[in-house]
Amino acid sequence: MTPVSSLGRGLRARHICGALLCFLLIPLGVDAAPRKLDAIAADPAQWPMPSKNHASTRYSELDEINAGNVGQLQLAWSFSLNADRGQEAAPLVIDNMIYVIAPYSGPSPNQVFALDATTGVLKWSYAPKPEPAAAGVACCDVVTRGLAYDNGRIFLNTLDNHTVALDAATGAEVWRVKLGDINRGETMTMAPFVAKGKVLVGNSGGEMGVRGWLTALDENTGKIAWRAYTTGPDADVLIGDDFRPFYDWVKGKDRGVTTWPAEKWKIGGGTVWGWISYDPQLNLIFYGTANPGPWNAEQRPGDNLWTATIFARDIDTGAAKWADPIDPHDLFDYDEVNENLLLDLPVKGVERKVLLHVGRNGYMYVIDRATGEIYSADAYDAVNASFGVDLATGRPIENKEKHPAVGRTVKDICPAAPGAKDWQPTAWSPRTKLVYVPHQHLCMDFTAGEVGYLAGTPYVGAKVHMHAGEGGYRGEFLAWDPAARKRVFAIRENFPVWSGALVTAGDVAFYGTMDRLFKAVDARDGKPLWQMRVGSGIIGQPVTYRGADGAQYVAILSGVGGWSGALAAAEIDPAVPYGALGFVGAMQDLPTVTRGGGELLVFRLPPSAAPQRKPPRP
Repeated sequence: MTPVSSLGRGLRARHICGALLCFLLIPLGVDAAPRKLDAIAADPAQWPMPSKNHASTRYSELDEINAGNVGQLQLAWSFSLNADRGQEAAPLVIDNMIYVIAPYSGPSPNQVFALDATTGVLKWSYAPKPEPAAAGVACCDVVTRGLAYDNGRIFLNTLDNHTVALDAATGAEVWRVKLGDINRGETMTMAPFVAKGKVLVGNSGGEMGVRGWLTALDENTGKIAWRAYTTGPDADVLIGDDFRPFYDWVKGKDRGVTTWPAEKWKIGGGTVWGWISYDPQLNLIFYGTANPGPWNAEQRPGDNLWTATIFARDIDTGAAKWADPIDPHDLFDYDEVNENLLLDLPVKGVERKVLLHVGRNGYMYVIDRATGEIYSADAYDAVNASFGVDLATGRPIENKEKHPAVGRTVKDICPAAPGAKDWQPTAWSPRTKLVYVPHQHLCMDFTAGEVGYLAGTPYVGAKVHMHAGEGGYRGEFLAWDPAARKRVFAIRENFPVWSGALVTAGDVAFYGTMDRLFKAVDARDGKPLWQMRVGSGIIGQPVTYRGADGAQYVAILSGVGGWSGALAAAEIDPAVPYGALGFVGAMQDLPTVTRGGGELLVFRLPPSAAPQRKPPRP
C-alpha cells in the first residue's frame, strides 16, 4: 500500500479548514477531521457520488438556476478526456474539485482527471495502465459509469477488474486490488459505491457466461470484507437463517443451485454492474442482478435464481435479508440492475418506507424495503412480453405467445432486450413528488439458437433485431407520479434517452440526447426551457454543484457510445442488424447525426441572469 503523502494531508486540511488553522496544522503533520460522506452528500454545493446520495435520488437543493432563468444558461468551460468512446460516467464534485473518469479508450484507458470545478484548471491526472486485452471481452462498449469518494479518497474500477483508491488531493495511488479475470470474460464497468467504510463493486460479463458477484472492500486497505455470489449454494450467496424473502416460492435451501440444470449455475450470469442504494437505519444495501446466461432460455430450464433479482443485504456481513426475483427464468435479457430509489411514499393511505425500482421489464415497482413486499408494479411503457405482475407472488404474468424457441423468430416483443429502461438513472424531486425517467421505446424480433460455452467468448444463443416501438419514436423522458401510479408528462425523442436525469429545487430537470442535445425542461409540466447542441451525443449523467465563486454550475460528459450508440463510436458493420447484440438494427441513422467524442461540459448563468447569490462556503 502506498502511504498518503504529507503534501496530500496538507492539501486536504487546507481544503476543509480555514487558512489560519491550516497554517498551524500542516507543520505539525496533523490531518483535519474529514467530514462524513452522508454530510457531504447533504451539502447542496457538493456531488460526492453518481447518485448524489445513498438514497439514489439525484436531486439537488440548488435553485439559483431555475425555470425562469435556465434559458440563459451558457458554457462556462470544457475539458477533453482524450477518449472517443461512450461517456456514461457522472462527474463527482467535492470541495470545488471535479473528478471525472474516461472510458477504456484512448492513449490512457480509464484515466482519472481532477480539475478546479470553478475555473476548469487541471490539477492532476492518474492513468491506471490496465490490460489492453480487456477491451476484447467487453460486451457493450468499453464504458465506465463513474467514480466514488470518501474520506479524502477517490475510488475507481478499471475494465480489467481492478479497484483502485487514490488520494483525492494529489492523485497518488493508495491501494490497488484485482478482483476478476478477463480470461473468463469478466470486466468491471459499474461505478463503485461507498457506504459505512466499504467500497462495493460488482462484475460485468453475463453475455460471456461468467458468474456474477458483489464484493465489499475495506476502503482503507482494499482487503475483501465479503463477497456474495449471485448463483450457487446458499453459503456462496450469503444466505443464512436470517434470510426472510416475502414470497413463499422463493424460500428453500440452495435455490441458487436447484433452480438450474446441473452445474449451469457456474456459468449462469447474474452479474452486478448497476446501481446500489443504502438505508443506514435498516443497515441494508439494495441492488439488482443481471440476466441469466445464455439468452437462449431453453438451455437453462428452471427459475434460474438469483439472476434478475433485487437483493437486500446487511452491509456489514453481506448476509441476504430478502430477495425479489423480478424476472425468474428471464427470457429476454431483462437485467434488473437499475437503480433503487429509497423514498417515503403513501401506499393505500399509509406512509411507507419504500424502494422504487424502474424495471427493465417495463414495470414501475414500489416495494417495502424492510420486507420485500411488492405493493405495486405498473407498466410505464409498452409491454407485451407479459400481462402484468401478480402481486400475490411477485412474478410477471407471462405472455406465452412471445416465448422464444430455438429455430423460431418471435416478432415484436416489447420491450426489447435493453428493457423499457436500462442502466441510465432516474431522478426524484421531493418538490414535485415525481420521478423523472429517461428511457427507450423499443421492441425486437428474437431468434434463439443453441450455443456452447467457452471461457472468455460470447455465450448468448440468440439473434436480436431491435426496432422502434409503436409510434415510431425510440426514446422518451417521462415524469411519473409513484403515489398516484400514473404518467404526468412525457417528452418523445427520436433516439433512446440513454443519459441519466437530474432534477433541482429550481424545478428544472436536465437530460441529454443521443443526437447531441443537452436539455432543460420544467420539472412541473415538461415545458422545454433550454437546449444546446454539443460535440457528440450524450449518454452521461448530469450533475450540479456550487463553485468557489458561489455560482451554481451544471456538468455533463458528452460522447456517444455504450450499447445503444456503439454503431456511431465503434467499428461495427451497419449492414448487420444483429450487431451490438441487436442494437444496430434500431440505430441505422445514428451515424448521420453524431460521432464519437469525449468532453466534459460545464455550464452556468451569466452574472446578469443570476439571482443574488449566497456567499460561498468557507
